[in-house]
Amino acid sequence: MNDLFTLVSRHGYLLVFVVLFLEAAGLPAPAALALIAAGAAVAAHTLRGPLVYFNALGGMLLGDILLFVIGRYTGWALLGFICGLSLHPETCILRSAESFYKRGRITLLFAKFIPGVNSMAAPLAGSMKMKPLEFLQLDAIGVSLYVLAYGSLGYLFRDFLGRLTSGFETASRTLAVVLILALLVFAVYRTVQYQRYRLSGTIPRIDVTELVRRLRTGGAEDAIVADVRSHGYYDAGAARIAGSIRIEPNRLEHELQALPRDKDIYLYCT
Repeated sequence: MNDLFTLVSRHGYLLVFVVLFLEAAGLPAPAALALIAAGAAVAAHTLRGPLVYFNALGGMLLGDILLFVIGRYTGWALLGFICGLSLHPETCILRSAESFYKRGRITLLFAKFIPGVNSMAAPLAGSMKMKPLEFLQLDAIGVSLYVLAYGSLGYLFRDFLGRLTSGFETASRTLAVVLILALLVFAVYRTVQYQRYRLSGTIPRIDVTELVRRLRTGGAEDAIVADVRSHGYYDAGAARIAGSIRIEPNRLEHELQALPRDKDIYLYCT
C-alpha cells in the first residue's frame, strides 16, 4: 500500500487514469486505493485536485464505454465470460442484474460502490440496448460520485493514512507471508467447491431436437414450454416458441404458484 501511495505522488495523473481504466474494464485494479492515495497527495499539495478528478473521470468512463459497446454487440457473451469465472454463472448474472430489476437505469448511479455489480453494470446496460447518451449521462454521474467519495477520504484523512502506511511498511514481510498463505488456502477451497459444483450443481438441459420430439409425442398435455427472457430482451410483441407461455423472472414466486405440478416444465431464455 505504501508503494502505491509513493507511485501516486510521483506519477499521479497517469497512474490514476490507468488504474481506474483497468478496473472499469473488468480487471483487478485497486481503483479505490488509488483515489484515496490521490486525495492524500492533493491534501499534501503534490497533485492538483481538478486534474486528478478529470483524469480519474476520463479513465473510468473510457473503461465503462468499452464494456458498454462490447456488451451491446455481443449480448450475453461478455456477461457469460465474466461470470463463467465464478462457481455459479447463472447466479452471478442474476445477482448482478437484480439492481436493474428493482431500480432500473438508476443503478448506474451507485453501481461503482457494489463489488461484483461495478464490473457488470456497463455490459448489462449495453446488452439491454440502453441509449448510449442516456448511459453516458448516468454513468458519468455515478463515476463522479465514486471519484469524489474516495478522493475525499484520502484528502480528509491524510495524516492517518501516513501513520497507517508507516505501520504497514514495518510489518510488510509478515503481511506478505500471511497473504500468500491466505491465497493458497483460498485457491484450494475454490478448487474443491468447483469440483463439487460440477458434480452436483449443473442445471439440467435438453437438446432442441429432443424437446421437439417430446412435444410432438406428448404435446401440451404433458409438458409446458416457458419463455423467461428478461433484462430488456422481451416485450409483449416479441416472437415466442409456438404454444409457450410467458413467465416473468422478476415475479417468479408468484408465477410458479399458477403452474401445474403434474407436468414437465422446459424454460428458455435469450
